Amino acid sequence: MTAPRLTADSLYRFFRAGEEETFALQGVGLQVEKGEIVAVTGPSGSGKTTLLSCLAGLDEPDGGTVHVAGERLSHQQEHLRSRLRARYIGVLFQSGNLLEHLTVRDNIRLVQGLSGSADRSGVRELLRDIGIAPRAGALPRQLSGGEAARAGLAVALANNPAVLLADELTGEVDGETERRVLALLRERARAGTAMVLVTHSRAVAAVADRVLRLRDGRWVR
Repeated sequence: MTAPRLTADSLYRFFRAGEEETFALQGVGLQVEKGEIVAVTGPSGSGKTTLLSCLAGLDEPDGGTVHVAGERLSHQQEHLRSRLRARYIGVLFQSGNLLEHLTVRDNIRLVQGLSGSADRSGVRELLRDIGIAPRAGALPRQLSGGEAARAGLAVALANNPAVLLADELTGEVDGETERRVLALLRERARAGTAMVLVTHSRAVAAVADRVLRLRDGRWVR
C-alpha cells in the first residue's frame, strides 16, 4: 500500500476579534490518495479557503496536523514549510499566483527554479496544454481575467506537484476553456497528482472522485 499524498488529521483553526472567537475549522480530517481528485464545496464562510491555506502550509492550524508525501508540513518553521511546498505542492488561489513584474513564462520558470527544475521545453508544453502559449511573454496586468486564471494554473502545475490545491480554478474561464482545463487535470491525476479543488462549479465536481461538503468548519453530508 502506498502512503496517501496528503493527510490532514483533526484540523482546528480559530480567529479572535476582541473578546469573540470564530472557529473556521472544527476537527476537519482529510486523506487524499495518489491520483485522486477531491472537490470541496460549501457556502461562503464555511472554511474552504482556510482549509486550503492550512493544507498548503500557508497558515498554521491551531490544532491537528498536515502531512504531504509522508512528511509533516504543519507546525514546522516557515523555511521548512516553504521548502516542502516548493517540492511537493502546487497552489492556486483566486488571486496572487502571479508576480506582477514577471511575464507568464518567467513566473513559471521561477517556480521551477525553486523546486529544482528548469525544463524550458516543459514551460512551452504546459502553456500550450492550458491554451495560453501566445501570452507567454505578457505581464499579469496585460492578461484578461480568464487568461490570468489559466496562467495561475500553469504556475501551480509548474513544479509537477505531488499535490495540487486550487480555489475556484475555473471561476474566470468560459465553458470551452473549463473543459480543456478539466481534461488537463484528469490527465495529471492519471499521472499521479492528488488534488483538492474548492469549487462551486458542477463541472469541476463532476470530474472529482469524491465531493465533500463543508459547513461552519465541519464536514456535512
